[in-house]
Amino acid sequence: MSWSRSSASNPAIAHAAFLVQVGAISLSGVLAPGPLTAAALAYGLTTSSAGILISLGHGVVEWPIMILIVAGLVGFLRSDRARVALSLLGGLILGWMGLVLLSNLGKAVNGSAYNSRYGPFTTGVILTAANPYFLLWWATIGLKLSSDAWQRGIAVFLAFAVVHWLCDAGWLAALSWASFKGSSLLGPVPQRLILAGSAAIMLIFAAKFCIDAIKALSSLRRT
Repeated sequence: MSWSRSSASNPAIAHAAFLVQVGAISLSGVLAPGPLTAAALAYGLTTSSAGILISLGHGVVEWPIMILIVAGLVGFLRSDRARVALSLLGGLILGWMGLVLLSNLGKAVNGSAYNSRYGPFTTGVILTAANPYFLLWWATIGLKLSSDAWQRGIAVFLAFAVVHWLCDAGWLAALSWASFKGSSLLGPVPQRLILAGSAAIMLIFAAKFCIDAIKALSSLRRT
């Protein structure tokens, strides 16, 4: 019996195969360097559990979007004007956070390497909500996966949400743990390197978001 026939005759196998697909697609996005990666590395200098807290903040934004998608209220994610505003706002926020990281390079290390007015959880919320590519992902790939999950039933939809979040949480937790262990074992130099690398990621994405906003705004004015 072929895999397709077996899946069709056994819904449990079909649902499991779908969730494996969800995990693979989610990981392909999670593993790409981005603002959350930088935050997990930076906050990991202080606490090994930072990644979990950041992923919880990420989930606070992500879970309602999943519900909006299945409710058919996803049009705002595709609005050109909304994307311009989000790109510009995200660029400014990331630029500010990148500069905060740089300002901490010359400060005391070993426990206070990254001083921010926001904790990991709040940072996860801010960086997720201010990332236009996060919203674009949910307006395209996420829309398809959410719709497919919903059609399979509420249990599969909830499993989809959990699997997707666990991919985020697992990767961010691993990053913060590695950052914490590496910096505590090797001393202040790795801490400064992690902060500098995280700041560079933040500033690169800040510039990209702002450039994208300017290009999109120029396109809107020509139409």
